[in-house]
Amino acid sequence: MKRTANAQWKGSVKEGKGELTTQSGILNQTNYSFKTRFTGEEKGTNPEELLAAAHAGCFTMAVSFALSEKGIEPAILNTEATLSMEGFEISGMHLSITGSVPGISENEFEEITKAAEQNCLVSKALKIKITSEAHLI
Repeated sequence: MKRTANAQWKGSVKEGKGELTTQSGILNQTNYSFKTRFTGEEKGTNPEELLAAAHAGCFTMAVSFALSEKGIEPAILNTEATLSMEGFEISGMHLSITGSVPGISENEFEEITKAAEQNCLVSKALKIKITSEAHLI
């Protein structure tokens, strides 16, 4: 399986603007810019927000999967992912999950979430080698 996304940028880093489009079309020419990334003066998204959303979604699904493996169906799981930056470096991600899960103890839920914290695909991806390619037109 492969998933794709496209980023287009026009102009300088501070005054320019970009658009993000995903294969699914859920993001379709979605605005991102220096202002959406660092100042909040403009409506749009940014790479850090998208990374936090991806991590929250992956982690929550990993918790649901682990619960299903135990024959437990959660009523609801809600995760907030908080990405932290220091300067121009991502320094951490904090995942805070709240769940209504009948038939499970607090300790069991915590064990499952700790395993998902380390083993969801996005958690693993944050530790992988990064490669790139460039094409000038």
